[in-house]
Amino acid sequence: MSKTILVVDDEKDIRISLTGILEDEGYTVLTAESGVEALECAQQELPDLVLLDIWMPGMDGLETLERLKALFPQITVIMISGHGTIETAVRATKLGAFDFIEKPLSLDKVLISVVNALRMKDLSVENEELKRVVANEYEMIGSAPVMARLREQIVRVAPTTASVLVTGENGTGKELAARSIHYYSPRRDRPFVAINCAAIPEELIESELFGHEKGAFTGATAQKKGKFDLADGGTLFLDEIGDMSLRTQAKVLRIIQERCFERVGGTRLVTVDVRIIAATNKALDEEISRGRFREDLYYRLNVVPFRVPALRERREDIPLLVQYFVAQFYRREGREPKAFQPEALALLARYDWPGNVRELKNIVERILIMTPGRAITGADVPELRGAQPLPDVPDHRPDGGQPVATLREAREGFEREFIIHRLEENDWNISRTAEVIELERSNLHRKIKSYGIDVRK
Repeated sequence: MSKTILVVDDEKDIRISLTGILEDEGYTVLTAESGVEALECAQQELPDLVLLDIWMPGMDGLETLERLKALFPQITVIMISGHGTIETAVRATKLGAFDFIEKPLSLDKVLISVVNALRMKDLSVENEELKRVVANEYEMIGSAPVMARLREQIVRVAPTTASVLVTGENGTGKELAARSIHYYSPRRDRPFVAINCAAIPEELIESELFGHEKGAFTGATAQKKGKFDLADGGTLFLDEIGDMSLRTQAKVLRIIQERCFERVGGTRLVTVDVRIIAATNKALDEEISRGRFREDLYYRLNVVPFRVPALRERREDIPLLVQYFVAQFYRREGREPKAFQPEALALLARYDWPGNVRELKNIVERILIMTPGRAITGADVPELRGAQPLPDVPDHRPDGGQPVATLREAREGFEREFIIHRLEENDWNISRTAEVIELERSNLHRKIKSYGIDVRK
């Protein structure tokens, strides 16, 4: 689809000339001979770009620019002037003009400015889309009450500068919670820097956190900034802080207290403004009693404690998570998504997921890659050790007739038992059951009736 450009100039020859040039380049061109007409045109069909003359009778170009920006803040405008001055150009820029071109017009310069302006507009749109995607990436998925409480806590604590300690098992999403806190905070446009304290050797952790000066040790051929430097103004996420040595803990405590530190091998104090979010899968109170974690650091970090629940504590979120991972996978791969059938979701829901959400994501992606068909059934789900068994498919029809002989009858038998099982789990509440199994309430009513299920009151 071609871009639309609005040319605003009181000189007819200029309008005709610019229209011809721009149409030759494949653009759709609208014209206006006054500021008032330009505003009307923009309201009827918002253009991608406006070429706007400054000196026009009545409402001049600067006033028109100001009104356009008030009505359409994202609109891109290039100013044109035959009597340009530095003051005029500065004022136009302050009002939001993208560029300023002087008459007599150089057609090459006009086209270059138009291309640059439209490219910048496309980049701005792409940037907003990426921000939207990033926001979704950092959203805590789940409708379980424990997740609703966690999201509420995140929104409440995010605007503050308080240190946060996130606890939870491996794979529950502790870093996601930390990123979500950062995203909803005033620091969202500043860096989010993460470091896994358990993955870095003890002899390197201080250099990674605080940086080092040139010549501080063998191989230090230049000054290097550490994670605290890089996170200045933003958030530093210390993952697996329970594995940090007591010596490094003492230095982190000093930074929290004094907001300054020295690089390895240096003597100059470096001042930083960093919000610290720490995470661990260890019981730090036990680590304190064993002398492996500083009590004073614990109290500094544990200003606001968060606990991310294990997946087995919120099994009702598994269908939502599966749906999210499917969409995420195919957005990345650029292919048409596959659909998990109820029996496949039922199998996944009966597993305890010791690896939590991370394990579920890996299993879902493995299934998506290895399953050739569009519909993912129970047969496509790999055997999960320790999973609770599914309800048996009945050998006879619900009405007591002949034994099940066809795949359709077997599927219907399974579906009947699946619905009964889910109704029991949800205290025979039809609305809640329909929501959990992602089925319209009216459709669930029809299935209950067709299968002759006695709904208990």
